[in-house]
Amino acid sequence: MSSSWRALLAAIPILTLLTSACVPAAIDCASETIFCVGLVTEVGKVNDKSFNQSAWESLQRADEELGAYVQYIETVNSKDYAKNIAAFGELGFDVIVTVGFALREATIAAAGTYPNTDFIGVDQFQMEPVEGVAGLNFPEDQAGFLAGALAAMMSKSHKIGAVCATDAIPSVWRFGEGYKAGAAYVDQEKSLTTEVYVLYHSNNDEAFSDPEWGAETAGSMLDQGADVIFGCGRDTGNGALLAAAQAQAYVIGVDTDQYLTLPEAAPRMLSSALKLVAPGVFELIKLSREGAFPSGNYLGDVGYAPFHDLDNEVPADVREALKRIRAGLLDGSLRTGVPARKP
Repeated sequence: MSSSWRALLAAIPILTLLTSACVPAAIDCASETIFCVGLVTEVGKVNDKSFNQSAWESLQRADEELGAYVQYIETVNSKDYAKNIAAFGELGFDVIVTVGFALREATIAAAGTYPNTDFIGVDQFQMEPVEGVAGLNFPEDQAGFLAGALAAMMSKSHKIGAVCATDAIPSVWRFGEGYKAGAAYVDQEKSLTTEVYVLYHSNNDEAFSDPEWGAETAGSMLDQGADVIFGCGRDTGNGALLAAAQAQAYVIGVDTDQYLTLPEAAPRMLSSALKLVAPGVFELIKLSREGAFPSGNYLGDVGYAPFHDLDNEVPADVREALKRIRAGLLDGSLRTGVPARKP
């Protein structure tokens, strides 16, 4: 935190009343000289080791580097999304960050109510651009591509799998299809033949909340010889990761570094396909500070997590290949061939 804010905040009581969505009223966020940034979490804590925490880290960076006053509200119940956003809007916050696609409608509605506020919606795709709202999205096909390339290079059986939530959601489908494409790319480069199993949940209502199906599906893939499993789709994907890790297969997480969030699978967590939320959110906050805030969809970057406990098992040539593949994806010289939506 910048020294000026440390002095000010030491002199006033700071309240973060999570359930009643109160924020400090002593700061005049309507003033043109004070840059205020608020974060409304998806249901859960700000230190969730996932998107909420990544977004909050970007606000803390804005405090340090941009001199912003930053605050968060932890959402306890999804029915409070609109109320929590309004708590910042009524105080005249310059930027409000909302985390997760579940807040998309509430974010768009708030943009109409608070036209002088810039809104950043993490993982919130817009069918049509909304004035004052930047939907921070990610090329999941590229993240999946990296996971598939890593899996193909690390597999000893040359059989790998991905257990995913519904392919009716484009981002999930892009992860799965990117995984296939990454393995195919490595096969062509290294003259390999990798069999890739990718299965999507068929029930949209349970697609993200069916760890039993995830575990059973991963088990079926392992029975067919797969020795690397990519889990993509919250609890469903986690069920696959846990089952595969228990069977001593390599596993690859999704979205954030799941080595930190799924400790039962951590000893076999090869890596995770990352959405780089923190730098993406900070970049948009900085653009707002500079008066250059973009409306519509804004594309963030992707990457892969450290190898952690398995670091010694990843050969140097695999590391170098992954670095080269990611560089090619970022500069556009390498394309996944996966369309934005399922044909």
